Order: sequence, then structure tokens, then C-alpha cells
Amino acid sequence: MKIVFASTPSQEEEICGLVRYIYSNVFPLYFTDDEISQFEHLKVLYTSVTNFDGLNTLKDAFQVMTSMQTLISILESPTLYQHYEPLFEKNAANLQEFGLFFPFEFEQFVEAKNMKSSIFSTYTKAANDLLI
Repeated sequence: MKIVFASTPSQEEEICGLVRYIYSNVFPLYFTDDEISQFEHLKVLYTSVTNFDGLNTLKDAFQVMTSMQTLISILESPTLYQHYEPLFEKNAANLQEFGLFFPFEFEQFVEAKNMKSSIFSTYTKAANDLLI
């Protein structure tokens, strides 16, 4: 007999938080607002009830969270070194395996980083919440 533990609501919240972080902190480093808007329409990293149905166990949820955190770490690094590519590809494949659409390749981010001139984005979280 094998005992498995189901994923918890707090893990699902953490995954949703990581998706929001990617949209507001990582994507604006590489893509324009129009491109990020298209990602939303294409449902990149879209989390829904059916996605969480695929995360049957604690292990599955932790794998998704770890993959997202690894991708964030790689993409937030000041320089995208080629030796990051296998790690990036492995974690991107993990997300796809668990039903999260992440259609990017490492080279796309390398090219986007070289072309991106401005980090101003409406997707970026505001530096403060006070409006005068």
C-alpha cells in the first residue's frame, strides 16, 4: 500500500503568486507590454482548476514551484550564460508536463535581453502604492 499526500490550497496559492511574479517582474525585463498582453491571451502559465487537478500530490506541486523558482532565478540573473540553457529547458519541460503552457526557449530570452531597451512596463509592480 502506498500513501500519497494531495497538494494543498496554500501550494496552489504559491503557484499563482509565482505566475504573477513572472508576469510583473520577469517578463517586463524581456518583452514589451504588447507581447506580455499576448502571453495572457495565449494563456501562458495559465492556472485554472483543471491545471491544479493535474497536481495530484505534494510532490507534483513542489516540482512545479521549484521549476518556476529556478526559471525566475535564471531569468533574473544579470547575464544569461549558455550553461544555464539545459537547466532552463529541463524546468520549462517540467511545467509543460504538468499542464502549464510555457512556450519559450532559452535563446528567445537571450535575444530579447539584447534587444530590450526600456524596463518601463504597465505590468511591473509599482514602486509605491501612494498616488498624489
